[in-house]
Amino acid sequence: MSGHSKWNNIKRKKEKTDAAKAKIFTKIGREISVIVKAGGPNPQENSKLKDAIAKAKAANVPNDNIERIIKKAAGDTTANNYEELIYEGYGPNGVAVVVETLTDNRNRTAAEMRHYFDKCHGNLGQSGSVLFMFDRKGQIVIEAEGKDEDTVMEDALEAGAEDFKIDGDVFEITTEPNDLGAVRDALEAKGYTFESAEVAYIPQTMTTLEDEEDIKWMERLIDMLEENDDVQEIWHNWEMPDEE
Repeated sequence: MSGHSKWNNIKRKKEKTDAAKAKIFTKIGREISVIVKAGGPNPQENSKLKDAIAKAKAANVPNDNIERIIKKAAGDTTANNYEELIYEGYGPNGVAVVVETLTDNRNRTAAEMRHYFDKCHGNLGQSGSVLFMFDRKGQIVIEAEGKDEDTVMEDALEAGAEDFKIDGDVFEITTEPNDLGAVRDALEAKGYTFESAEVAYIPQTMTTLEDEEDIKWMERLIDMLEENDDVQEIWHNWEMPDEE
């Protein structure tokens, strides 16, 4: 989900937030819990937790909820049964799709992923069949309205960003994955707020769907994946149509 496609997906998620807020909070809560159990509850010592907290805030998760999740995870001595798995596949007409999951049952999740892709006229691929078409980068999205492009670009590059571009109504700032937290923190210190700040799989090329049936099935695939509790993030190279 890069460029225009990326922002359309963010907007799409925001439009769904009222109906799906509980599910979004649950997924982010699971991610934070896993990170706390693996690296501890102090975000100053656990950079992954710091990134997850920023992601939660960008998704409008209340601070009280975040603190409660961290405290619960820190006090929970039971084994962490969740594992991170990435699934790769193709949607209709060869759209490349990467799905990040946290699951406590890899057989169940794999079967569900295969079912979704098959049902939506795609196919689940082997490991490495799609990822080579994406670059893993830190990606920060800032609303452009009311901000001077040259100033934001200067601030971003000064903070250590790798690239900067304006895309419609947002600025997109790219970093190396390990630099995301430092760049985000530097921009936050300058007063910026973010629509999104996360490590992303950015497609090297985009795919356009012309056939209405292909578009319908691709939208259905995204919906089914988003509705699955194990799915944390979905990345693809579909150049989504402008809905505005």
